Amino acid sequence: MNTPPATPAVLHIDFVSDLVCPWCAIAFRTLEQVGQRLAGQIELVWRTQPFELNPGLGAPGEELVAHLGAKYGGTPAQFEQMHQTIAARGREVGLEFDLQRRTHIYNTFDAHRLLFWLGREGQAGQQHALEGALFAAYFSQGENPGAHAVLLRLAGELGLDVARAAQVLEGDEFAAEVRERERHWQAQGIHSVPAVIVEGRHLIQGGQPAAVFERALRQIAQQG
Repeated sequence: MNTPPATPAVLHIDFVSDLVCPWCAIAFRTLEQVGQRLAGQIELVWRTQPFELNPGLGAPGEELVAHLGAKYGGTPAQFEQMHQTIAARGREVGLEFDLQRRTHIYNTFDAHRLLFWLGREGQAGQQHALEGALFAAYFSQGENPGAHAVLLRLAGELGLDVARAAQVLEGDEFAAEVRERERHWQAQGIHSVPAVIVEGRHLIQGGQPAAVFERALRQIAQQG
């Protein structure tokens, strides 16, 4: 008598992140790879959640090195060393960080509104795909992830409803919902990203190595 294959455990992940956060991009790619390794054992169901590192930035953004220096202190040499560390981690997960192109940092609120729209009205996987495309557009190409032209181009490349995306961006749809979600996660103690909340109660903070994510997910799945 053949034994039927075991049904994979399903884990729901709230991925709290900002699109201009390099460690968020690294965690995103790392978790994707961990999910592929766990296929057949654990199924990860993603929900993108909004967090803004710089909610007060205007549409043009700010020059990146000057912005980081004013916000965190440090010298250009220290920033270059930090970039090299981040770039090395990015290459490990197949993400190229191009500082020659990524010269500015931008407001991401409209990108979060579009991601929320896909979470509300989109098909499975579409929200996740757009977030991945936005990470690549910003960190590898230096594009503005909040620019409507960039958002609509990516929507078209991903086969999304471009007319509906444009309608969302032209108005203020989902603005209140995104603000509410941001306040919610801050009230839960999330003040830095990436933050990965598994099954609504287990927090994995930061751009952890794959082994850390995998071990944590296996332990949570075993708990049931």
